[in-house]
Amino acid sequence: MTDTTSPALRTALAYFEAWTGHDIDKALSYLSEDFVCDAPAGRLAGPAAFRDFMAPFLQILTGSRLIAAFGDEDTALIMYDTQTIPVPSAPAAEHLTVRNGKIIHDRFVFDRAPFQAAS
Repeated sequence: MTDTTSPALRTALAYFEAWTGHDIDKALSYLSEDFVCDAPAGRLAGPAAFRDFMAPFLQILTGSRLIAAFGDEDTALIMYDTQTIPVPSAPAAEHLTVRNGKIIHDRFVFDRAPFQAAS
């Protein structure tokens, strides 16, 4: 379910569409210069660090499916499943904080178990 009347959700969905479409530059255009991501591997500060984190994943990404998306004025939550070369299902969720049309914070969670089992 998506309600695109939420400004934060509109930004989140555009960001999601960009990176799942393998357009990392467009995805990064939705991030603020002071962007911070808290991911299972630790904190990433700035768009460049996020690019370094996401680029290898995009090389193995073969598909994605949005499961749910909700948002309000300043926050959005997207849950999705990705398909990759090593694993057919890799679920994840991102809680995004948006200010002035840019994502300033991403609390990114994903299931590492499918990747560990495939190793």
